[in-house]
Amino acid sequence: MAWMVLVLAGAFEVAWAVGLKYTEGFSRFWPSVGTVAAMIISVALLGMAVKTLPLSTAYAVWTGIGAVGAVILGIFLFDESASVARLLCVGLILAGIVGLKLVSPD
Repeated sequence: MAWMVLVLAGAFEVAWAVGLKYTEGFSRFWPSVGTVAAMIISVALLGMAVKTLPLSTAYAVWTGIGAVGAVILGIFLFDESASVARLLCVGLILAGIVGLKLVSPD
């Protein structure tokens, strides 16, 4: 259950990271409200996950999900580069996330 909560926290991490782009420096009200809400939910869910999971693993996975998700959505939503080198680096982050899950005692 803690892993599902952590993945959900990571999804909200992606949501607020992408939301930052739409806030235009927090100058747009509704995108700013949604982004701040996603931030709060993401951190709250991370807090729930670390009750059971090791902090170091949970935090690394949470930030990894956020990074991978932000890159992927940046490619699709904002026409950012999808170069082979960039995608290879994202693959390495993803491999790290999977690796941490596999060696985690929980």
